[in-house]
Amino acid sequence: MATNKPQKEAHWLNKSQMARSLGISVQAFDKWGVKPVEKIGRESFYTARDVLDNRLAHAEQKTNPEPIDAIPGTIDYERLRLTREQADQLELKNELARAKVVPIDLFTAVLYQVAAEIAGLLDTLPLQVKRKHPQLETQVIEDIKWQCVKAQNAMARADTVADQVITDHVASLESD
Repeated sequence: MATNKPQKEAHWLNKSQMARSLGISVQAFDKWGVKPVEKIGRESFYTARDVLDNRLAHAEQKTNPEPIDAIPGTIDYERLRLTREQADQLELKNELARAKVVPIDLFTAVLYQVAAEIAGLLDTLPLQVKRKHPQLETQVIEDIKWQCVKAQNAMARADTVADQVITDHVASLESD
């Protein structure tokens, strides 16, 4: 009973022939990871098409580094995650440098400082009005004081309001 042993075809090259035709070492060719078209005995054979497909896939992977099979917990997944995080940090740093974004802590501090200045101005407003307009009745001055106190209380909540607005905005972005 005769077994059908694979026969080497004329266009197949063994590893050393293929490496020589490409102008690289056998070790470099091994690193490429080209799958042989056939193994006959201990010898592996390759076609130019297989090598070309391998190199095209390698070039595609370089231009699109996201591994298709990036499974959480694998080293490829962690590398991809780290690369994305570094890109995000660089983008944020560039946005900060262009003054397109501001850290929330800085924004809140500026808002609180402006609110404190306005509160100080409102505190002196009834007395200034009384000095400039002594003919105004006490009840009018008391009404002005009351409105100033309400405005000061609203400004005292500026940091809390800012935090809430930012939280709501971030939540709306995540739901989109």
